[in-house]
Amino acid sequence: MRTRESVSPPVVGGSSLLVIFAVLCLTVFALLGLSTVQADRRLSDASAEAVRAYYAADVQAEKILAQLREGQVPQGVAVNGAFYAYVCPISDTQELQVQLRCSGGIWEVLEWKAVSTASWETDDTITVWDGDPIF
Repeated sequence: MRTRESVSPPVVGGSSLLVIFAVLCLTVFALLGLSTVQADRRLSDASAEAVRAYYAADVQAEKILAQLREGQVPQGVAVNGAFYAYVCPISDTQELQVQLRCSGGIWEVLEWKAVSTASWETDDTITVWDGDPIF
C-alpha cells in the first residue's frame, strides 16, 4: 500500500506581496519623477522667455542709444540738459530704465537696470509680536 505523503503547496504569498509592493513603489517614483520633469520644463520655459524679453528690451535700448549718438532724439526720450532718460518695456511687470549723460561727445551710462513696475501692497493681516511682554 502506498503511503500518503502530505505535499504542501509552494508558499508564494509573501514573495508575491513583495513583488507587488516593489512594482507599486517603482510606479509611484516614476510618476513623481515625471511630475518633477514637467515642473522643471515649465520653469525653464518661463526663464527662457524672461531672458528673451530682457534681451529684446536691451536691443531696443541700444538702438535708442545709437540714435542719440548720431544726434537724433527719438520719441520717448526725456532730455534734461546733458542728461537723457528713457525706458524700454520688458514685460507687463518690468521695464528697462536707462539714464545717460553726454559730456563733450562722450556718452556715459549712469543707469541701465531692470525695474519692477508691478504694484505692491503690504499685507498687515498677520499680527506679529512686537517684543512687548504679554502679561
